[in-house]
Amino acid sequence: MKKLIEVINDARERGVAVGHFNVSDSEGYNAVTAAAKELGVPVIVGVSEKERTFLGVAEIRALVTVAQERGDAVYLNADHTYSVEASKEAVDNKYDAVIIDGAEKPFVENVMMTKQVVEYAREHHPGMLVEGELGFIGTGSTIRDEIPEGVSEETQTKPEDAVRFIEETGVDLFAPSVGNIHGLIKSGEPKLNIERVKAIADAVSVPLVLHGASGNTDKEVGEAIDAGIAVVHINTELRAAYKAGIEKGMSSDELAPYKFLAEGVKEMKELVLKKLKVFNKM
Repeated sequence: MKKLIEVINDARERGVAVGHFNVSDSEGYNAVTAAAKELGVPVIVGVSEKERTFLGVAEIRALVTVAQERGDAVYLNADHTYSVEASKEAVDNKYDAVIIDGAEKPFVENVMMTKQVVEYAREHHPGMLVEGELGFIGTGSTIRDEIPEGVSEETQTKPEDAVRFIEETGVDLFAPSVGNIHGLIKSGEPKLNIERVKAIADAVSVPLVLHGASGNTDKEVGEAIDAGIAVVHINTELRAAYKAGIEKGMSSDELAPYKFLAEGVKEMKELVLKKLKVFNKM
């Protein structure tokens, strides 16, 4: 089985991207992995701090381990981790990747935190990927009335800052702010700055990750991949699909959870299939 960095680099060479989908329970996990297996493409399962607290830090690792031992190209990322200690927990549990998110902090503090996690991972779990983020894009998987305060074109990541950040931290993956926003905006998702994506991709050597891609059009995401994005994150849209499916299942008289939850799994899987086809240009 290929290492995650090999999968990501292979995607870069082929001009496609690896899909990253967040889950909070085994139903979400099953939907994501079933879709990827049906298409025969690799997938990254993401769990944020709160998601892995709900599901279990070791429990989700065990689910992915079973899939990997079976030969499935499923990888586990500790998404949006806001402290060094929480990042170390992911390292100790042998996750495939972790993102230490210091995007809201001053540049120097962000660098210091990220560097600590990189050094710890290199010592305790060699081969694990560490992702850093520079440029605030909001927090939380919610439906918003307007763009979060502190997010604007002026605050998008500059290529020269990306180069400096990567050089000083030694991260394996880099997540910039390029017009992307966490959650969904009722008035429509802001446009991705494709020119900025390309400028950063041309300036750095590590793969780029697009967070907050829920709500962006397939065309925009495709252009971002062409410009240099190698991994695309989806969460809010997946949660909305799950909720809609469960509500449909609950509208019946069915009491068996594995039956009414199946509607949620079905909705999630359909969404993941659609997104994976876009990311892999299928």
